[in-house]
Amino acid sequence: MNEADPIVTEADLHAYADGQLSETSRARIEAYLADNPDEATMVAEWQAQNTGIRSLFSAYEKAKDTDPLLVMPPRAVPSERKGWAIAASAVVIFALGAVSGHYGPSLLDKPELRLASSETLPKQAETAFAVYAAEVRHPVEVFADDEAHLATWLGKRLAIQNLKIPSLQPLGFKLVGGRLLPVDGRPGAMFMYENQTGERLTVLVGRNTENRTTSFRFASSGNVETFYWIDGELGYAVTGEISRETLRAVAEECYRQFPS
Repeated sequence: MNEADPIVTEADLHAYADGQLSETSRARIEAYLADNPDEATMVAEWQAQNTGIRSLFSAYEKAKDTDPLLVMPPRAVPSERKGWAIAASAVVIFALGAVSGHYGPSLLDKPELRLASSETLPKQAETAFAVYAAEVRHPVEVFADDEAHLATWLGKRLAIQNLKIPSLQPLGFKLVGGRLLPVDGRPGAMFMYENQTGERLTVLVGRNTENRTTSFRFASSGNVETFYWIDGELGYAVTGEISRETLRAVAEECYRQFPS
C-alpha cells in the first residue's frame, strides 16, 4: 500500500470483518489486505471466530410474533374490572388449595426442562472446532512442547487424576496443544491435533454429574463430523472435516487411552 493511500486503522479492519462497510470502503480495505498478508491472516481469524459465534447462537435468531409484548407497558385496567378480577382470583386460589392437599406437587410443581449432556456435547464440540481450528497464531493456550504441564493443569480443572492426553501419532496426527474452555457451564478441555497435510481435528472433554453412559454416536454439520460418547460423568467428542472412518478410528484410540 503506498503512502498516499488513506490510513487503515484496526477499527476499519474490525468493521470489515463484521461486514459493516460500504462497497467503496470494502474495496479499499481489500486492497490494503492484499498488500499486508499478516493483517489479512488476522482478519481471517476474526471472521472464523464470528462464524463460530453465530453458529453457537443460531437458535436465537428467529423472531416471534409475541416479541413486542415483552417490552409493551401493561394496559390500565378499570377499577370495576379489577375488583371482579380480584374476586375471581380468590375463588381460583381457594379451589387450588382444596385440591393441592390431595394431588400435591403433581399439579403445582413444574418439572425443570433441560437438555441432556449427550444432546449438547456435539454442538459445543462443533463450535469449538469452528472457532479454534482455523486459528493460525493462537489455536491453543498451551502448545505440545509443554504437554506435561497441559495434562496436569487440565486434569486439575476437570478433577481427572493422572489425565493422559491421547497420542494419535499412529494415525498420522500429532498434538498441537490444548486449552481450557466451558462445556455445559463447567471447566472443559480441548486438545487439537494436526496431520502432515495440515488437516486438524479437536478432542473435547467435559464433566457432568448428570451424564449417562451412551454408545458411540455421530453428528454432522455441513462438512464437519463429530464422533462422541458419554462414559460415566465424562463426555468426549472428536470433531474434524475428515472422513467418518478416520474419525471413528481416532475416537476408538481416544477411548482406549482416556480414563474410564
